[in-house]
Amino acid sequence: MPMTHSAAADAVICLASTSPRRRELLTQIGVPHTVVAAQVDESLLPAEVPTDYVVRLARLKATAVRQRGEALPVLAADTTVVLEGSVYGKPSGRADGVDMLVSLAGRTHQVLTAVALATERGVALRVNCSSVRFRNIDRAEIEAYWDTGEPRDKAGGYAIQGYGAAFVAALSGSYSGVMGLPLLETVELLRDAGIRYWIGGAR
Repeated sequence: MPMTHSAAADAVICLASTSPRRRELLTQIGVPHTVVAAQVDESLLPAEVPTDYVVRLARLKATAVRQRGEALPVLAADTTVVLEGSVYGKPSGRADGVDMLVSLAGRTHQVLTAVALATERGVALRVNCSSVRFRNIDRAEIEAYWDTGEPRDKAGGYAIQGYGAAFVAALSGSYSGVMGLPLLETVELLRDAGIRYWIGGAR
């Protein structure tokens, strides 16, 4: 069964994600929404390239919720970290999370986020690619970061909007995309579908 976290009477879309970061970003651009967990298998397919992977999952999440009978347009997103062509998803545990950050330290990686909007007209998609360069990080600091609990459910094992910001030496691209919902691409999808944003007035 879908897990509904809110049912705003004025909602214009359903967000197929329980991520509080994606909810905050939608609220930032004035998009009232409901939330339903997509609950899909996020495994990487054999020989699947990173862009195809995030596009497939974003589409799958949006259509899965839509096919359960959701009447509102369904917005979904998927984010992954990519280093030299390898996908760094959510860590499977402490050793995996520490190894990820050891690999990312002192290097530039890409963050891919695909956004999908499923309506009665079909599924529209956008992809954002941003580059993030980490400073050098010693293993003790990486282990201390893991112990904060923050990286455990984050692609690449870090959160740019949280404690993980202390690692970022440079960012080229979309900060919101690295967080998990690129707002430029999201607004493009909403606008093309005739869905309003900036609802509720300026704050």
